[in-house]
Amino acid sequence: MTRLILPALTASLALAACATPAPPTFYQPAASPQGVGFSEYRIEPGRYRVSFHGGPGAPPEVVSDFALRRAADIALAEGYDWFRVSDRFMRGDGGSPGSQISIGVGGGNFGWNGGGAVGVGTGFNVGGSAPSLISTIEVVMGKGPKPQGTEVYDARGVAQSIGPHA
Repeated sequence: MTRLILPALTASLALAACATPAPPTFYQPAASPQGVGFSEYRIEPGRYRVSFHGGPGAPPEVVSDFALRRAADIALAEGYDWFRVSDRFMRGDGGSPGSQISIGVGGGNFGWNGGGAVGVGTGFNVGGSAPSLISTIEVVMGKGPKPQGTEVYDARGVAQSIGPHA
């Protein structure tokens, strides 16, 4: 029985080593509508809808922070000092299909005869892997002293405190 388990275990470990983890989420422009990164839409002067699409498994805090960072960068580029988040929501895209490896060991005793077996299999998880999150915020930008409120952010402070890496 040991002679059967060792090759199966070795094969399964070799296959598991081929699995690659999800790439990290970086602060970058999205290369496509479904790509990881930021995008924005100018609604009117001083008002934008900003989205950040995280990679599979990116923490919600990182995805939200990168959307705020993009809003701060836009505000600073256009000469604004602060921005107010007037609307925000987060959604998931369900993730992408992933692969899985399974190992099975079994045995039985049928009177005078006994038997054992080891199985190794691979499959595809149709339920998907970790979902990708998309944070979307609508922001209104302003100049001068920052107004009071929990949804009002100093653009320079956000740009300095939220780094470009997750």
